[in-house]
Amino acid sequence: MTRTRLLFALALLSTPMLLSAQGGGIAPEQLAAPLGDSWPTYSGDYSGRRYSALKEVDTSTVRHLSLAWMSRMPAGSATPGRGGGAAMQVGGFGSGDFPAGSAPTVKGTPLMVDGTLYVSAPDNAWAVDARDGRLLWHYFWKTRGGTHIANRGLGIWNDFLYMVTPDNYLVSLDAKTGRERWNKVHADFNQQYFSTTAPIVAGNHVLVGTGNDLDSPGYMQSFDPVTGDVQWRTYLVPMNAGDPGLETWPSLEAARYGGAHPWLPGVFDPETRLYIFGTGNPTPAYTPGRGEGDNLYTCSLVALDVDTGKMAWHFQTSPHDTHDWDSAQTPILIDAVVNGRPRKLVSTAARNGYFYTVDRVTGEPVVTVPYGLTTNWGVHVRPNGTVQRDPDKDPIIPGAIVSPNASGTINWEPPAYNPNTKLFYVSERNVFSIFYLTDPDPRGSMGLGGHEKIDVGTGGNFLTAVDPTTGRIAWRRPYVGATGLAGGGGGLLTTAGNLVFTSDAGGNFVAYDAATGAPLWHTRIGTATNPPITYRLDGRQHVLVAVNDTLFDFVLNP
Repeated sequence: MTRTRLLFALALLSTPMLLSAQGGGIAPEQLAAPLGDSWPTYSGDYSGRRYSALKEVDTSTVRHLSLAWMSRMPAGSATPGRGGGAAMQVGGFGSGDFPAGSAPTVKGTPLMVDGTLYVSAPDNAWAVDARDGRLLWHYFWKTRGGTHIANRGLGIWNDFLYMVTPDNYLVSLDAKTGRERWNKVHADFNQQYFSTTAPIVAGNHVLVGTGNDLDSPGYMQSFDPVTGDVQWRTYLVPMNAGDPGLETWPSLEAARYGGAHPWLPGVFDPETRLYIFGTGNPTPAYTPGRGEGDNLYTCSLVALDVDTGKMAWHFQTSPHDTHDWDSAQTPILIDAVVNGRPRKLVSTAARNGYFYTVDRVTGEPVVTVPYGLTTNWGVHVRPNGTVQRDPDKDPIIPGAIVSPNASGTINWEPPAYNPNTKLFYVSERNVFSIFYLTDPDPRGSMGLGGHEKIDVGTGGNFLTAVDPTTGRIAWRRPYVGATGLAGGGGGLLTTAGNLVFTSDAGGNFVAYDAATGAPLWHTRIGTATNPPITYRLDGRQHVLVAVNDTLFDFVLNP
């Protein structure tokens, strides 16, 4: 630490009035404003762009970026964390012995509001001083169990925070103290639901989707931010006779256990009041038994009226998916001119290797193109903009060679869009896999069962820039690093400094030129596990990213 930064840190420790001013909330209407000094929701703002207007760190100054502080997040209820003495709050209904003791992995996007970072991992939430990484409070949830794969972050409404737990509670916390306000069951633990999403606050709605790898229906719910009462619930597969989309399933019974879980956060258009998000795969995922229909509304972009939950439109990215290619990726709202006409658009780079842009008011298709270099499962684009699958690429007993593999060209890691370059940035992984069907009887193949697969080759992994109005690839930059590692870990951030931040495949956190993809700066801190964010405090721009349980914060050298 330089002498200047040491004096700065000491000054902070001796200024309790400054610290006591931290932890203020944010009004819901402020979430609709363009992203500025703070980072108050999952994607920074409602658009999903992960674009910050900050430009102190740019293509010429980024070489001076250096570590300001690092801070390790403690697990469970016993450890105080950096600085010691942080307030500890405990909730939940488990014994507290699972998975306490193991180091948490931060895969979520931290919020930065009023000088405080709000960070999460399964069963844990932390408030951290954004200036120096000191732990302010720690909330620990004693879980009953469930799938502890990730937690994508928190939502904030005025002075209240919201998080989900792996055992399916929506929990509200006081932002200043971490004290629990209430908890609500939002999905049935006994039906193997689990929860990872970051709640999205849109006006007076807290929006939460489900996760599940077995045979259950996915749904989106809206909660009252003050009381936690359910405002509406919308199922994403047909649940009753006569429901729209039922004709795409072999039976009502098959539809009601058909999946379509919206396990990642979506985007909100305040003008149309539509909440737009992606849905997961149908189940059983690999085994025949779902007829030959499209299995609506699995693997789709879906737009719901945020006030009623009523579906406005849908667009399917993988009709009748047979490879676990969820389309839950967070989409991006884009305003652009297409064929001389101003359009309000939403774009997504899907896990199946195709890139889609649709009209976000109507769902009308605008662009459908493969962006994966080796994507090989599509026969042709239908008149409605969806892709007709090649049935020869379905899992079969002797095996079918398919690209991408089941993890997809992209998985959960969020993309980014820069309005200056007008480019959509996404990680692209081109892996070939042989899909074997091991159980042709769907009665023995619940969820993701009934198959085996093995990766057999790769066409390379890239940071890729796409023109969302045409689908044209502007450039590809290979992720350098060790064989077998993908690159792009954690997701992307882009800024008005014309930079894109993400990890390569060699354990480096890298800043790329947003116009050309040229790497401009890197630091070897390990592979990032969450999407980076940026914010400004005391006149300085910070860039923050996590590697497993540790936060790394960077600023320009004075």
